[in-house]
Order: sequence, then structure tokens, then C-alpha cells
Amino acid sequence: MKELILGGARSGKSRHAEQRAVLSGLDVVYVATAVAGDAEMAARIGGHRARRPESWLTVEEPLALAARLEDNAGPGRFVLVDCLTLWLGNLLAEGEDVFRRERQALLQVLPGLAGPVCLVSNEVGHGIVPANPLARRFVDEAGWLHQELAALCDRVVWMAAGLPLLLKGAS
Repeated sequence: MKELILGGARSGKSRHAEQRAVLSGLDVVYVATAVAGDAEMAARIGGHRARRPESWLTVEEPLALAARLEDNAGPGRFVLVDCLTLWLGNLLAEGEDVFRRERQALLQVLPGLAGPVCLVSNEVGHGIVPANPLARRFVDEAGWLHQELAALCDRVVWMAAGLPLLLKGAS
């Protein structure tokens, strides 16, 4: 089962994904894409780390997400990726070649992965059109990626105020 959990900042999407992982009863691999570029981000990462059970394997991967999924997905494992928008920002910062290669690799590898994979991502397209070109590109790329992933995933959930709304798949 492939699942995409979308929502705004502080919508409860990570907590919901973590609950799904616990309820699976499987070994959990948590693939973290964040890079602690400043103290505030380091604190956010620390909060996520503190919330995770010690039994979970954490794999930190800011760029080569498809490769880490191939390395870690399998029967008996629940793979949780948090989060795709941070990963997308990392890719855009690396340049067009890395961005295109890694984005395409994720879309190609995801359907064939064994075991459940849960992808967490911020829905950033609900605000105004950003004033600068890079921010507009980021919003566009996130929206297009979400559409393609939603088509590939068995289940898509929208999170708001800590509440899940099922958009696609079985409850």
C-alpha cells in the first residue's frame, strides 16, 4: 500500500503518519529529508526525533530518496517519508539535473516497492501566488508532484486541524 498524506504546516500530518506506522505492527523505517540549516529547523527536527520510538530505524536522506526507498522497503517494513516538500526544496537547491533525475526516480520506483510506504508532504498551493520566481516554481513543482503521487498511491489523506479527511482509497 502506498499512501500520501497532505496538509498545511502544523496540520497533524506527521503525527498521523506516525500513528499509521505504529498501527501497522511492522518494523518502521523513518526516512527524514530535512537538513538543519538553522537553529529553528534543528529544533523542529529534534521534536520529530523525540516523538519517534527508539525501535524505529531512522535514515536521513536529503536528496537520493528513491535509492533509500529501494534500500529499505520490503515485506514486514513500514517506510515513512517525512517530508517531500523539504526534499523538493533540497533538490531545487542542487540544480536542474539533480532535481529532474531524483524526482523521476521517485515516480519510477514507488509503484514497485514491496511493503507499505507512507509519504508526508505540505500542501503549499492554498495561498497567494508568490512574488519571486523561485517560490512560484516551488509551489508549482510541489503541486505537480502531489498530483502524480496521488495518482500512484492507493490512499491519499488530507489533514486539517489534526483531523484526517480521506481523499482516495479505503478507510
